[in-house]
Amino acid sequence: MSHDPAETVSLDSPIDSGLSAQVDSAQGEAAIAPAPAAADRLRTDRVRLVVVSGMSGAGRSTAANALEDLGWYVIDNLPPSMLPQLYGLAQRTGISQLAVVLDVRTRSFFEQLPTMFADLKTVGTLPEILFLEASDEVIVRRQASVRRPHPLQGDGRLLDGIVRERKMVATLRAAADLVIDTSDINVHQLSSRVVHAFGGPDDNDLRVTCVSFGFKNGIPVDADLVVDVRFLPNPHWIPQLRPLTGLSREVSDYVLQQQGAIDFLDRLEALLKVMAAGYIHEGKRFVTIAMGCTGGKHRSTAMAEELAGRLRTLGMPTKVLHRDVGRE
Repeated sequence: MSHDPAETVSLDSPIDSGLSAQVDSAQGEAAIAPAPAAADRLRTDRVRLVVVSGMSGAGRSTAANALEDLGWYVIDNLPPSMLPQLYGLAQRTGISQLAVVLDVRTRSFFEQLPTMFADLKTVGTLPEILFLEASDEVIVRRQASVRRPHPLQGDGRLLDGIVRERKMVATLRAAADLVIDTSDINVHQLSSRVVHAFGGPDDNDLRVTCVSFGFKNGIPVDADLVVDVRFLPNPHWIPQLRPLTGLSREVSDYVLQQQGAIDFLDRLEALLKVMAAGYIHEGKRFVTIAMGCTGGKHRSTAMAEELAGRLRTLGMPTKVLHRDVGRE
């Protein structure tokens, strides 16, 4: 996965001369301040606006390309102060889905954010924020593979630039509608998650991602809710089940037939119904549920699949990702 800028519409592109003129004329400065809470966000029926941001090397270009493939109008490396003017132009030209990639290449990025949010709110909208995350180790490996310095590295080490960037993006990460940790997923899985989150209509459905994982490999950092299913007997100790995964009928039947499994799922489903209503009321449209067992191969995989099926029956668009299957 590359950290290179997205091969999308740039400020130098001749695709829309009117757009370039509007962008070139915009200016803005502001002091640092937190991004507004999701509950304060106003929606528009005319233009759905998404800001794609996150750590360098975490997959912004892959996410932007996935949005472009979905038909979104994507612009990369736009100064935040220009976003309100761009949004107004999108309204006037009939663009219904607009995505903007923002990152630390624009050094005044975080100084301009408060003004950007305030100006967008005056025109009746605020963006959904997609934040891409990855571990320091993974970012170092990806940066080394493309042999490019970190944008904040300066004369120091690569890790120095990563530390500076994490501090700069902390407020934006906290305000994000959806955080995706790309440390343990490939470009195809990332694209699939973006399609799941932004490929449907702009409705009020809560979009759920169920992630199965193994505690021995660490808890997913992008999880909103972590569920432990290690209270169930482990199929690993059944010789004929050990080589299989929770995706097989044999393991799934074994796990779901254990005492407490169905009762647990019934209670979790009821809890999520309550949480879903609250999330929607607060303006949160995405939630990641991480379900863990020891290795992420048997119990968590089977239970995540069963939970996802139940949530789909309730009308919640739900995607399943098995993070650790195949890692053993």
